[in-house]
Amino acid sequence: MEIVTKIAPIVLALIMLGLGLGLSVKDFTRVLTSPKDFLVGFFSQMLILPLVALGVALTLNLSTPIAIGLMIIAAAPGGVTSNVMTKFAHGDVALSISLTAVTSLVSIISVPLIVINSANIFGVQIAKEISMVGIAIKMLLVVTVPVIIGMIIRGFFENFISSKINLINKLTGYLFVIVFIAIWIEEKDNIFTYITEAGLAVLILNLIMLTLAFLIAKMFVSGVSQQKCIALECGLQNGTLAVFVATLIFDEISYIIPTGAYALIMYITGFIFIYILRKTN
Repeated sequence: MEIVTKIAPIVLALIMLGLGLGLSVKDFTRVLTSPKDFLVGFFSQMLILPLVALGVALTLNLSTPIAIGLMIIAAAPGGVTSNVMTKFAHGDVALSISLTAVTSLVSIISVPLIVINSANIFGVQIAKEISMVGIAIKMLLVVTVPVIIGMIIRGFFENFISSKINLINKLTGYLFVIVFIAIWIEEKDNIFTYITEAGLAVLILNLIMLTLAFLIAKMFVSGVSQQKCIALECGLQNGTLAVFVATLIFDEISYIIPTGAYALIMYITGFIFIYILRKTN
């Protein structure tokens, strides 16, 4: 995994920089104006999603690496993709951006916590030199710091960055693809075996969360656009961050495969979900 371990941190930092360029302080303060909608989305993603992933892993009796990989993708926050898909769905884009912004920053604590506890549940021994604090510090450098730098740059060049934000989002999408091309090239002999095993699990997780998050939002949030947003935030995760975490802790490609499989599936199910929503409306 030498190529992936070297490229993932760089690509993730660039993607998070791009995310920061699309953010402003109001994306964080906005949660104060609509706290109920935000909290429903936040807890659905940070609490319900990992619990559902754990249930899927135990129910399907997945092999340990695939189960841990599933938990890693469930622990990952949303990304720019969820913001773009929310826009396609005519959802609440402002809420989507706020959820992505906050969960991305909180992820330096939530991701190590979920992954390390998942490893304990499934009996995986993590090397002694890898600690929750160590993972959090490395995530801080490649997640939080680039986001803050991006926000500072936007603050100085607001008009220019705003005019180029669509291009920036496209570039971050291309970077996301580069990571998974690197995985396919380096592990082409084993990848189909892993995808066969992980594919059903990630599909079930994705479909359950899209549906469950939508139903929960329907019960508690203020409108249809917020329901769409929360469902997509819970169904579209930051795959590059998940790859980074997997390679940071584990040496085997099998831990990364669920993140790759999920990344492929979430686009397909996401667009189908949006199509259903538009037809229903």
